[in-house]
Formats: sequence, structure tokens, C-alpha cells
Amino acid sequence: MKRTLLACLTLLMAACAGGAYRDTAVPMTSMAVFDPARYVGTWYEIASFPVPFQAGCRNTRADYGPAGPGVLSVRNACDTDGGAKVITGSATVAGPGRLKVRLQGVPVAADYWVLWVDEGYRTAVVGVPSGRAGWILNRDPQIPPDRLTAAREVLAFNGYDLGELRMTPQAAQ
Repeated sequence: MKRTLLACLTLLMAACAGGAYRDTAVPMTSMAVFDPARYVGTWYEIASFPVPFQAGCRNTRADYGPAGPGVLSVRNACDTDGGAKVITGSATVAGPGRLKVRLQGVPVAADYWVLWVDEGYRTAVVGVPSGRAGWILNRDPQIPPDRLTAAREVLAFNGYDLGELRMTPQAAQ
């Protein structure tokens, strides 16, 4: 019995450890000065590291809204060949540049760290400490080359493997 339990725990831990897109030995830093009120609004996903729940997505966007002190509403949506995919939830401010995101139907909250946002809150880079996901977001579906370069540099600085980063198809608005 103990052997079976140990084997199951080992397999579970191995499954959790896999799929990281960043070297977790590299310290990850979130924005020390982050204004959740300025983060509110629509963000278009410019690039991401492949995650199963976004398979086949294009025109991916995230909408954040005020939902109370220290809490933002979250609505993630994308278009697929089978129609629109939408998931909603909330993001609680957990520290400077750190959000604890709870999505409908997902049993645990996820740590989303805002690694960088430009001065005008037009481009943002979001990562997760585990390294299993990361996103470059922009207020418009198209991003200027200089801000894309800066966002990629932030991901690399935080240990992400840029070879795994995938551009997200966005229709011009």
C-alpha cells in the first residue's frame, strides 16, 4: 500500500514538474510599482507559451474590470474553429504586480505576476512562477516592434525560453 501511494505521489510530482517554459532557478520579479486601476480594460494576447486550454485559439483577449477593493473581474476569450471560448473569474491583488487568479471551473487559484508594463500601460508581460505559462499582452491587436522586443527581453531576463514563445494570430481591428 505504501509503495503504491509513494509511486502515485512520485508520478503526480513528476507531472507537475513538467512543461515549464522557464528556468525556475532564475529569480522571477514582478512590478514593484503596479497600479491595478490602470490595468483595467482589454488586453490582446500578442504571444504566449503553449498551454492546453488555449489550443486552437486566435484573437485571444483578456478583459479586466473593477470588482471591489483589491479585486478585478477577469474575462478571457478567444475564437476557435468551433466558435468562441470564454472563461470568467476574478483576480485578487496579492502583492506588488502579483495577482491570484481564480477562473470558473478551475479548482485552484493561479499566481499571475505582472513582470513588466510600459509607462503608458499599453504593453504588459505576465508570467507564472512555475514557468508553465507566460504572455505578452498589448492594448491593441498589433504591437509596435520596439515594445515587442522589450517584452521578449523581460521574458528572457525572467528565465523564459524564447524558442518556445508563439505569436498569437490577431485580426486587425
